[in-house]
Amino acid sequence: MSNPASLREVARVRVIYGDTDQMGMVYYGNYLRYFEIARTEFLRQAGATYRAFSEASGHKLPVVEACVRYRQSARYDDEMALFAAIAKLGGASARFEYEIRRLPDGALLVDGHTLHACIDAAGKVSRIPRSLRDALSATAAPPPPAPAPGR
Repeated sequence: MSNPASLREVARVRVIYGDTDQMGMVYYGNYLRYFEIARTEFLRQAGATYRAFSEASGHKLPVVEACVRYRQSARYDDEMALFAAIAKLGGASARFEYEIRRLPDGALLVDGHTLHACIDAAGKVSRIPRSLRDALSATAAPPPPAPAPGR
């Protein structure tokens, strides 16, 4: 896990009914979607939207490894804070770390990581383009996100 101090809040989401299972808890697979939201917002706040990066460079960052550690369950209508950080930036890979916390108590619900390979338009592993590398290396912290709707 990356240094918890390096994780920063990048988004807030409220659990919708469709994200829960028959037990009334968030279905375990949906936490990977929340990781994707966190990663997308992390990139956006770093000034490197995934869409712009992909369209400009022709590169993609598919997930090649995912790890999710379930600590507590989120339930319908819970508000969650999503945290993300870059734990490791390799020549052709990037590892993102995540935490998901319930609000307002801050209870840790889930943590984990995803590892991404950089591939070119032909699907071959490629070095991460300088523009994305520079954006991910930036350390400027963005302003905190607005509360989730309905709060």
